[in-house]
Amino acid sequence: MEKDGSQDIAAEIFAQEDPIFRNKSLVEVEHVPSPERIVGRDDEIRALSTELRSAVNGDSPENVILYGETGTGKSLVAKHVAKAAKSNAGDVRIGTVYVDCSTDDTETQAISSIARTLNDEAVTDIRVPETGLAKAAYYTRLYAILDQQYDVVITILDEADMHPDDQILMSLSRAVETGKTDCRIGLIAISNKVRWAEDLNDRVKSSLQPRELNFHSYDANQLRAILSHRRDAFREGVLSDDVIPLCAAYAAQDHGDARQAIDVLRNAGMLAQRDGSDVVTRDHVEDAKMEAEKDRFRDLIGGLTVQKKLVLSAVTALHKGTDDDEFSMAQIIETYTKLCEATGTSTRSDRRVRDFVRRLAFLDILELRKQNLGRAGGITIYARLQPDHDLDIVHQTAMDDEQFVVTDSEAENASLDSF
Repeated sequence: MEKDGSQDIAAEIFAQEDPIFRNKSLVEVEHVPSPERIVGRDDEIRALSTELRSAVNGDSPENVILYGETGTGKSLVAKHVAKAAKSNAGDVRIGTVYVDCSTDDTETQAISSIARTLNDEAVTDIRVPETGLAKAAYYTRLYAILDQQYDVVITILDEADMHPDDQILMSLSRAVETGKTDCRIGLIAISNKVRWAEDLNDRVKSSLQPRELNFHSYDANQLRAILSHRRDAFREGVLSDDVIPLCAAYAAQDHGDARQAIDVLRNAGMLAQRDGSDVVTRDHVEDAKMEAEKDRFRDLIGGLTVQKKLVLSAVTALHKGTDDDEFSMAQIIETYTKLCEATGTSTRSDRRVRDFVRRLAFLDILELRKQNLGRAGGITIYARLQPDHDLDIVHQTAMDDEQFVVTDSEAENASLDSF
């Protein structure tokens, strides 16, 4: 009987020392670094700590809204300051809880998550099932848990704007006032939308009375320092000299996103690992950046219908096949029609195509401009790809749908009337 060597192969691979990473967790996005590794956020840490200082004395902390672009350290600072408050509280029983509202995107899910995280069933004798209770029942159990275990609880609601309404902010901020619990609750609501706080319901604003802290984007030097503080995720001598500066430069170009910089650095290491290389090079960084852009855009347009992808493909084909910077609806519809013919896909009406273009603009994939041509010409709408997006990546991603097959050359030809 022939010996199956598959187990030996797997065992051999698992027994090997990782040639690239020494402590990969340091370049995982969810990793919360030690205080000395936090870069460029001293002012924000000081401001947030000031707002929460009363918590360590057992009093109500202020409610705070943190806003700014993605990857500017909002979640990191919130977690760090909440943890510091807990460890400096002395005899005051402080609880901390983090909720990702993009996952727990309903009030019931969020309250269930908060209650389960804070609950020590051995102490409270309260069971909190993940699902199956009414919203009011979850609130009742949460408040019972708070009264038994805590004097103060600091609740971090990340991406709080993902909730369809503001009711959770109202309920938690008024819990002591309405007699639901004696535990003081401080809320840290985090949003990428600068004007989110302005759009809150007036009753919520009145109850919450939030302080607001704005997080500015990191510059290239700060990003370089952030990555340098995580260099020991890699083995000695693995990173070539230009890797960290290049990762920082790429992220600085895209809104100063530290999360993106860390992602690219980690993925560059993983690409080197797969290549069997013992050094992470500039080429690995460039490939990692391209893959990150593809992944980001796949997430963005993954849920689009074939028809919307064809309309987007028409715009990218026009960009690739002409020297024009923007395109009229007539040009887009003509190219879209040719792409439909090439892929064997039925066309939609001109009006529906215009709707698709507006939807793509709503998603920040396209950019629209209206031009009034007067009484005779009416209003003409021009569209182009958002300048921040990489044309080649968007084009490849839009064309990558198993329901239709068309080559890049055919797509470009569609814009040049050469079908």
